[in-house]
Amino acid sequence: MKTAVSIPDEVFEKVERLARRARKSRSEVFSAALREYVARHAPDEVTGSIDQVCDKVAAGSDSFVRNAAGRILEKTEW
Repeated sequence: MKTAVSIPDEVFEKVERLARRARKSRSEVFSAALREYVARHAPDEVTGSIDQVCDKVAAGSDSFVRNAAGRILEKTEW
């Protein structure tokens, strides 16, 4: 999707330099920056992503890992 935004000249110049150094287009740099900004400011999405990873890891755990974790938890003072 294309959109038009106004940004300060100094920000534009920094993005230009970064894009050249990284050998990426300005669009790629702006997209990456916005993606990171949204991730930082949308904690529910971050939490949801972490939950998905934990579910996948838990589904793939084996008995050795469960037993080892249990032994460690038993020895831990709460």
